[in-house]
This record gives sequence, structure tokens and C-alpha cells, in this order.
Amino acid sequence: MVVQGNGPLRGRVSVSGSKNAALPVLAASLLFDKPSVVDRVPDLRDIDTLRSVLTTLGARSSHENGTVTMDASHLTSCEAPYELVRTMRASVYVLGPLLARMGRARVSLPGGCAWGPRPVDLHVQAMQKLGAKVEIEHGYIVAEAPSGGLRGAEIHFPISSVGATCNALLAAVLASGQTVLGNAAAEPEVVALADYLVACGAKISGAGTKTITVDGVSQMTPTRWAVIPDRIEAGTFLAAAAITGGDITLDECRADHMDAVLEKLREMGAAVEVDATTVRCHAPDALGGVHVLTAVYPGFPTDMQAQMIALACMGCETSVISDTIYTDRFTHVPELRRLGADIRLDGNTAVVHPADMLQGAHVMATDLRASAALIIAGLVAKGKTTIHRVYHLDRGYERIEEKLRAVGADIHRISE
Repeated sequence: MVVQGNGPLRGRVSVSGSKNAALPVLAASLLFDKPSVVDRVPDLRDIDTLRSVLTTLGARSSHENGTVTMDASHLTSCEAPYELVRTMRASVYVLGPLLARMGRARVSLPGGCAWGPRPVDLHVQAMQKLGAKVEIEHGYIVAEAPSGGLRGAEIHFPISSVGATCNALLAAVLASGQTVLGNAAAEPEVVALADYLVACGAKISGAGTKTITVDGVSQMTPTRWAVIPDRIEAGTFLAAAAITGGDITLDECRADHMDAVLEKLREMGAAVEVDATTVRCHAPDALGGVHVLTAVYPGFPTDMQAQMIALACMGCETSVISDTIYTDRFTHVPELRRLGADIRLDGNTAVVHPADMLQGAHVMATDLRASAALIIAGLVAKGKTTIHRVYHLDRGYERIEEKLRAVGADIHRISE
């Protein structure tokens, strides 16, 4: 991706559906013996990967104009192979619904981003609590439900995990009896999955709190559903507006999912206006500093940490940004330094000092959010910034360069 500083971004951007909300909803299609239809599904590589995984299980699907139709009525396999799962961690979402409906699953241990270990232990332990026998064999999670199917249980997560909470929900909805999830994740994506499952006939209460209760049902019927807006994409565009001194309005947005991000933008001096479906960010004449500590929802999201560091590079005061979720998620820092950023790392904390100016350079993206951070910095760097390995972007941002060009950015993609 080649970016040239081109002044303030101004205009409107429509926020795409949330990848992290769409993935578990699509995995839920495995629970049904009838086709399901999901709208506002973003056109992303991770979505294609999960559809491919579901296809290997015997499901049929189409993705046209943002609508995915999934028919898993005749599953032919319970194995999610390494070749697909290794490319995206969220493929492990098929574990819970396969166990619930088919009584068995063989799912490869996942791959994903290049930084930090993100073990699937919590997913495995949840299935075991529900009565499944689970073994790790030759790089695969091999699970089998007990005779009579999964049974409700009390599951307490030692750490809050969106993925494990979603997988447990997908398994527990068809388990006999009651399941109580303690220290459950409260992120909007978890609430969206629970809302969808309830609309399909599940009995779930407490989603959005630390305790979720599921009373198992014997059958569910899919209903048409729309994916919630992507709060991380939205935050990324607001950061781009703020760093360039711009004025951007986001349409099809949920401000109530972004309170922590909006608060930090206001602390830096941005004027932020919200209503039911839009958010407007008008940048200040000079950005201030900010102190950020990532935390589980409703705290500041770790998926916005890299973008906030990029934004802080152009502040007129020192900023301190710490990540308590993924403590080694700072591979973007050396690349931002190549652009002239003054950032000191101390463990899981980045101290960002004001930079007189950023200058374009060749940099390398190491993961999805690092790619976005480097684009944000490139928007204000003097000269040309060339960001290599931006294939990460296609996992989580739908047509990001087109959306940025529409509000005034000088950005284009080239083949290497």
C-alpha cells in the first residue's frame, strides 16, 4: 500500500459489518437443519476462510451483495482441516456447534496473527465441562459428546475470552439442562451472537454481563439476521480523521459500542458528536496527549492500541499507552520509528513523545491492526510511505483504500 500525505480527510464513510461478529453467527449455521441468511457480512478473507471450512463440513453457501446464505442441513464431515484453520484462529468456532449437533468434532489447532500465543485451552475446557471427551491428537482437537449429547454445566473462565464465550454459547444452546458461564466476555460481538441465537429459539439471559445463563433447547430455527457495525473499523477511521486534522462522519455506526475510544479522542481534543447511527469526529488544531490502558469491554479495545499509538505520534504532549490484553502486541512500534516516531517501549507500555514530523519510508506490516496503524501514520508523513505485506488488511478491513480515497486520502495498492 502506497500512501502520500494529502491534507485533512473530509467526508462520510459507511462502516461495514463486523467481522468478529459475523464469524460466530456464520458458525452457528452448523446448528440448523435449514438454510440461514445473514446480511451485512463484510467481504473479507477471514469470512471466505470460514465459509471454506464450513464447505469442507458439507455446508453450501453463497456471498452476494453482503448477504451470506448458508445451508448446513446435510453435513458430511466433522473435520476442520489444518490447511484452512491454520490461516485463521476463529475457525475454532466450529468446535462448539459440531459437538452440539453432530456429537463429535475434529478441528485443527488454529494459526492466525504472528504475535503472541493465544491458546485454545479455554475452548477445550468449556467443552469438557459440558461433558465432552477431548484429546489433542497430532495437532487436532478431537472431541466427542457423551451418550445423550452435551449436558449443561457451570463454566467459569479464568480470563475473559470472547472466543471461548462464543464457542461455549454455540455448544450450550442445544445441551440438556442449564449452563452458567462465569466471567463471560461482555463485548458487543458476544451480545450480538446471543441475540441471534435467541431470535432462532435459544434461551439465553445475561449476555453483556459477566454471567450468562443458557437453558438448553432441543431444536432451533434460523431467522434472517444483520451483522452489527464494525467498531474497530469505525475507530480506525476516526483516528485517521483526527491525525490529519480532518472532519469525518461515519454512517451505519454504533456509538454505544465505542465509548472508550470516543472518550480518548475527546481527551486528545477532538470534537465528537454522536447519534443513533452516526459518529462525527472533527479534529482539533493540535492534538493533546493521552493515557490509554487496554482492557476487556467496556474498556479500551486492544484492537485499537496500534492505531492509537500512531495517532499519539502527532500529539503535542507525551502519551502513555499500555496493553494488558496482549502484552507483546507492539511489532508496529519499530516500523513507526522508521517514519520518525519517538516511541520508547517498556514491557507492555509505549511512551510516545511528540514528533516534529513523520517522514515517508518503506515499512512492513506484521498483523492486521499494525497495517492500519502504518496507514494512519502515512497519511501525515512527508513524502511517500510504502507499506509492505498488507495482505493482513484484507482479513479485517473491507476496501479500506477505496473508503479512504473517498474522503481525500492519496492511497493505492500495488503488486510486488
